[in-house]
Amino acid sequence: MPRPGGRQSYAAIDLGTNNCRLLIARPSGENFTVIDAFSRVVRLGEGLAQSGRLSDEAMERTLAALRVCADKLMRRNVYLARSVATEACRRAVNGPEFIERVRKETGIALDIISAREEARLAVLGCHVLLEAGLGPAMIFDIGGGSTELVLIESTGTVPRILDWQSVPWGVVSLTESCGPEGTTLEDRLARYRHMHGLVADSFAAFAKRVSPARESAAQTGPLRLLGTSGTVTTLASLHLELPQYDRRMVDGLIVPAESMRDISTRLSSMSLAERRELNCIGRERADLVVAGCAILEAILDLWPAARLGVADRGIREGILRSLIASHSTGRSLIAAADVQPLESRP
Repeated sequence: MPRPGGRQSYAAIDLGTNNCRLLIARPSGENFTVIDAFSRVVRLGEGLAQSGRLSDEAMERTLAALRVCADKLMRRNVYLARSVATEACRRAVNGPEFIERVRKETGIALDIISAREEARLAVLGCHVLLEAGLGPAMIFDIGGGSTELVLIESTGTVPRILDWQSVPWGVVSLTESCGPEGTTLEDRLARYRHMHGLVADSFAAFAKRVSPARESAAQTGPLRLLGTSGTVTTLASLHLELPQYDRRMVDGLIVPAESMRDISTRLSSMSLAERRELNCIGRERADLVVAGCAILEAILDLWPAARLGVADRGIREGILRSLIASHSTGRSLIAAADVQPLESRP
């Protein structure tokens, strides 16, 4: 096993409802340097809204991606890793059974984390991109199976979480729950309004709770809002009119909220075939991006900031910061069961 003080690498796996993502990094001062990464659309939650179960096809796709992750973990001589699963595995009746199968077949021990922990890790991973300012701010993560909203207050280090909410609407769950798009413009717009209404209703109690904080924040300066998800990075790419996705151009970008609304309106009126032809969307996201737009617009209604910060970082970066901090200081920032020494994997 590598000894403390050496050039150990750390890894984070985030298995979501739509994507499987891996990040491997080495400590670099107070930050870290990424040495390897992997991301694949696996659609683990496909069909979950109807059946309540992870399908055989979805599990096979996901296992194939996790085998790639396992190979990278071993080749990169990873010292500590934390691997988490989110909404799809939380909701599926066969979620725990799938987690055990992953452990046996790949050696990766996935931890099904709570929505609260998911929100905390997302904030930890992306808060540095929040615009400077005083008073409360909102950070959100639109996932495949759920969306997390976190009301925070900036501090000198990690923000203090004032309130949070997780709703079971992500780009996959909302798309599947609202059925096919239909064949006409009127069908598409009616479906989009229905999506927006479902999400707005699920946010209603949280919106009421954070109303005083929103009013307080508005008195101290512009409302601050930061989003991490494929939805916001895709829409930011469209705002920039990029020929292809470029993380360096998107991560940390500040976009006028009105531009994001305009793009959402345009996408919601387009057919699936038309969306597939757009740069930075393509076939993998074309059927899901409209649901993401509906969720984003509901968030902009709840927290009407004039500008939106865009983060291409989140849970994986939050995990890495926790792992590196706990190892370098000797203080456990996460439960010992969450940390898996790679050399002892079965």
